[in-house]
Amino acid sequence: MFEREKSTASAWFRRLRDEIVAAFESLEDSHNSGPFSDAEPGCFEIRETKRQSDDGSDAGGGLMSVMRGGRVFEKVGVNVSTVFGTLGERAQQAMAARKGIPGMTEDPRFWASGISLVAHMQNPHVPAVHMNTRMFWTPHAWWFGGGSDLNPCIEYEDDTTHFHATQKSHLDPHGAGLYPRLRDWADEYFYIPHRKRARGVGGIFMDDYCTGDWQDDFTLTQDIGRAFLPAYLPLVEKRRSQPFSENDKNAQLVHRGLYAEYNLVYDRGTKFGLETGHDPDAVLMSLPPLAKWV
Repeated sequence: MFEREKSTASAWFRRLRDEIVAAFESLEDSHNSGPFSDAEPGCFEIRETKRQSDDGSDAGGGLMSVMRGGRVFEKVGVNVSTVFGTLGERAQQAMAARKGIPGMTEDPRFWASGISLVAHMQNPHVPAVHMNTRMFWTPHAWWFGGGSDLNPCIEYEDDTTHFHATQKSHLDPHGAGLYPRLRDWADEYFYIPHRKRARGVGGIFMDDYCTGDWQDDFTLTQDIGRAFLPAYLPLVEKRRSQPFSENDKNAQLVHRGLYAEYNLVYDRGTKFGLETGHDPDAVLMSLPPLAKWV
């Protein structure tokens, strides 16, 4: 049961990964003016990742694609994975407490697939960004999750407006009330309690999403993924050659500290990946190459 759906979702995440990687490498090749244009264009370094179960047997894996030190991207990772196995006791407790899944102790098998992206930019006027979509399955339940959010260190109202408007246009076919719901969900999820502030200017987010109609929920998840490039690429094109000062760069590094704090302290995906034995380099790909704290 659900083998066809699993295969369909996993293949989609891989296709989305390929499209984004190609678009980002094209940005690198076309950047020929302004700061960093004299550098060699960046390209993705790709390696396979593996997850091992507690007994050492194969439990799936994926592709880790990271570009460092490019003309446009200081560090960007686009990872895709499909993993499976048995949830450990702590992971079982966390899942059961949050989702109320029956039978988790009796049958703790799971399957998960998804794409995860984080981009940290050379030019501080270009906002950092995060995107992921995923599907999770157990013998007793299935659900989708993900979204994307914008993390500028120097905020531009027109950039924020474009990012949100593009996502709204992709969500509106699924119901007029969905975009406000996922926007508010993102604002709540990407909030940093110990700083009493958001880590960026928001976006859309959903977790544990299951209406009972797999195809409708999968189509929504696809549209969240499809919204990413048209929401983000125009912002990169507009800002990548903009002059910046030393103070601008300092602001970027301090803002990255917020990003690191959030991902290490609160992010559920980071916690789940490390708890279930996935490749730690792939799990921690989201961390910026440089950051600072005041």
